[in-house]
Amino acid sequence: MAGNSQAPFHILLVEDEPVIRELVRSMLSDGTVEVVCAATGLEGLKLAKSRSFQLILMDVVLPQLDGISVCRILKSDAATAGVPLYMLTAKAKRSDMESATQAGADGYIHKPFRGAELMSLVERLREAAPKSELP
Repeated sequence: MAGNSQAPFHILLVEDEPVIRELVRSMLSDGTVEVVCAATGLEGLKLAKSRSFQLILMDVVLPQLDGISVCRILKSDAATAGVPLYMLTAKAKRSDMESATQAGADGYIHKPFRGAELMSLVERLREAAPKSELP
């Protein structure tokens, strides 16, 4: 990722599969990127409303509250509506993608995904973020 002179970039990862959570966290965390993980939709919703994130990555199928519902709630709240939210999921039907888009998702990344694809997304969003948004 980027050099250590940049402000930290905070990502919320909402994923119920422990192996995928750890893979994404270890892939993206490098001292300039902090990945905070949640295992359920409800936990992810609470974290998103209690902390400031520059990116949210979320599975669609989650315990307690599904990712589409969490996305809809976050995108309807002025405090979190502007945070880029990408669905990171194995659900690849056109109807799944349309549901995510209608809920307000900014993008859709299919599992299995390539690490380079995810890292490129983070770099693009980090570069595009106004410096005032970074803590």
